[in-house]
Amino acid sequence: MVESVFPKRTSIVRRRFVTGAAALSCGAAVFPALARKATIESMVSAELPEAASSFLLNVEKIPVRVGKQHAKGVGINGSLPAPTLRWREGDTVELQVRNHLHEDTSIHWHGIRLPADMDGVPGLSFAGIPAGETFTYRFPVRQNGTYWYHSHSGGQEQAGLYGALVIDPADKPAYTADRDYVVLLSDWTNADPMDIVSNLKFDGDYYNFRQRTVGTFLHDIRKDGLMASVRDRLAWGGMNMAPTDISDVSGIIYTYLMNGRSPAKGWVGLFRPGERIRLRFINAASMTLFDVRIPGLTMQVVASDGNDVEPVPVDEFRIAPAETYDVIVQPTTDEPYTIFVQSEDRTGYARGTLATHDGLLGPIPPMDPRPLRTMADMGMGSMKNMSMTGEPKSDPMAGMDMPSHEKTTPDSQSVEQDKTVHHHAAMHDMDMSNMAGMDMGNMDMPGMSMHHSMPHEGSSSSIKEQRAVSGSPAAMPETQPAKLKTGVEVQSLAPQPQNRLGEAGDGLDGNGRRCLRYTDLRALKPWTDPREPSREIVLHLTGNMERFIWGFNGKKFSEAEPIRLMLGERVRFVLINDTMMEHPIHLHGLWSELENGQGAFQPYKHTVNVKPGERLSYLVSADTPGLWAYHCHLLYHMDTGMFRTVVVS
Repeated sequence: MVESVFPKRTSIVRRRFVTGAAALSCGAAVFPALARKATIESMVSAELPEAASSFLLNVEKIPVRVGKQHAKGVGINGSLPAPTLRWREGDTVELQVRNHLHEDTSIHWHGIRLPADMDGVPGLSFAGIPAGETFTYRFPVRQNGTYWYHSHSGGQEQAGLYGALVIDPADKPAYTADRDYVVLLSDWTNADPMDIVSNLKFDGDYYNFRQRTVGTFLHDIRKDGLMASVRDRLAWGGMNMAPTDISDVSGIIYTYLMNGRSPAKGWVGLFRPGERIRLRFINAASMTLFDVRIPGLTMQVVASDGNDVEPVPVDEFRIAPAETYDVIVQPTTDEPYTIFVQSEDRTGYARGTLATHDGLLGPIPPMDPRPLRTMADMGMGSMKNMSMTGEPKSDPMAGMDMPSHEKTTPDSQSVEQDKTVHHHAAMHDMDMSNMAGMDMGNMDMPGMSMHHSMPHEGSSSSIKEQRAVSGSPAAMPETQPAKLKTGVEVQSLAPQPQNRLGEAGDGLDGNGRRCLRYTDLRALKPWTDPREPSREIVLHLTGNMERFIWGFNGKKFSEAEPIRLMLGERVRFVLINDTMMEHPIHLHGLWSELENGQGAFQPYKHTVNVKPGERLSYLVSADTPGLWAYHCHLLYHMDTGMFRTVVVS
């Protein structure tokens, strides 16, 4: 097992620096050259530091040892991950960021509501921080909760420039705990981020070493029969897709870290039996979705993306890159409890232990079976549990009712789709006879030519169904792509995207545990803006996995116009994922009120994970002017085109 080692440093609070006395105790941070010589095995502190409003942050190269190999990362004040910062709601914070690198850098305060020129995205309302220079961020803190910060320059985030951020509430917290820990999750690699992009451009499956083989083919023949297995392979092959496409970058080059510790070492958080422990999970990974559980303990989810929600008891939850979840656990015995965090593709894990004393490590459970993509991930609607062989994955009847689809036709405002949607030629000969128990109802599926019968994702009926869930008005102006066809930048279009907010995700649904779903999230407080949206903005999440090109509405960032909002406007964003990959979509500077059926108590999010083949929506009040970034938070998806500018003016 590879191992990463980070020099131990503490964050510098500028107030202490000015007083002088504390500067002596934190001398390594004041003199970063000293820190660069250090190779002390360490990790970022999971305990919350003292809250402050003034900070001095030195961005610099950091020595890293991974196994027997040494590498360089990018950290702050000698710490990689960067030190945990703690603010107070109501304060005005000042952060001096000094760039000791030989390239530009930046710090983006993820999820923080602030003026646009303080957001920290180079090229928008901020020029970046040139090498050798200092930039001072200064803004009022108008929120509380768990957040994080990271570089928005090149591959610096992948190289370690990220840290946790906790904001104390101005009033009494909604939930109290005896102990309070940050659990920062990340994916580390010695590889150069630009080399990873280059490899993915060369071959989208470059890091996917778990393709199906002759052995799995023989296994499927024994399980499903020869003809069904052959049809399955031909169907996936005809679509140029593979059900094993879960993660673009995998554990083959990643070591998954918890608070900077590799699985070989693990992080330890102490407790006494009976105490309530708050764990602030932050996914700071560049490309990895994680599934989190603590065998033997029920987790009460009490906050999402920094905002309090009504407690949700779960055994497991999925956290996408850039999301945060706060949970409270209460162990009653003195046994060690393992915090087990699997990558979604099951190629690795991070781990920690809640223990009554140092050195006590919990057992490591076996990893779950890897998930496989299904028809639902191909945007083929409610056939969510069907493999291409027609073999149910779990509940054979779940989601199989597909009534009257052939009677719905796209209206004149719908997005026009190419007739090669999802390579229907490959689907044409698909034998549906094995779909026993499937209610075909009025569905016309001769030869599985779905483009003739499935309701269009932009159809009026689909939008009305969405509005029925959200309780929104029946008609409003829509901003949709005029025409969207398959091609170089759009490998596929989902013929029947579905609202999947009630699903926990591939590999979680039906695993026997209580898994968090987006529909479980209910805010403690109602919306502050009760207005109905005045218009809808429909965005397709598109891409070409073979060429590793990603974008919105079939366009890369370099080809797209900004999304323009009027200051004070309230709009609905509708996202349709036409790809087989999850996309955690992050809107800077503004809240996204996820329409998950909770009425006025829908949760505020800054990052919304959109499942493959999913259609979802959220409301945005454009209450802060400026140029804001809007992008997928999978780093290499963003870098290769899934990025837009939102202009509020």
